Amino acid sequence: MAGEKDLATLLSTMDPEVHDGEYVFVTVPDGQQPDGVHPVVTVAEREGLTLVLPRAEADGHGLPYEYVAGWLTLRVHSALDAVGLTAAVATRLAGAGISCNVVAGYFHDHLFVPHADASRAAGLLMTEPRDAGA
Repeated sequence: MAGEKDLATLLSTMDPEVHDGEYVFVTVPDGQQPDGVHPVVTVAEREGLTLVLPRAEADGHGLPYEYVAGWLTLRVHSALDAVGLTAAVATRLAGAGISCNVVAGYFHDHLFVPHADASRAAGLLMTEPRDAGA
């Protein structure tokens, strides 16, 4: 099934879902994921393996982090080559003073925002006018 490409449709149907819990970004310099962690995102970088995982797992494994995030999923099935969704969402949240780290999955876009702002971010994305100039 092909993802949606039309920006107006994406913005009007993104339907953000706030996941329970706190999530953190950690790095594993040797590139080896510790046993017993269940990351929701992994990114292999030259400097090390980045893991986004529940805060409790990072704490349990003594993995340091600096940023505690809330995780939102835009439930619209966005095409990987859709143009403008990330910019529109980031612009909307930036206008409210909310930082946003975006990760694209095959079906959905995932946003990591400061944990304290997660519900507010979802509300902004659900209730504000959703146009291409977001």
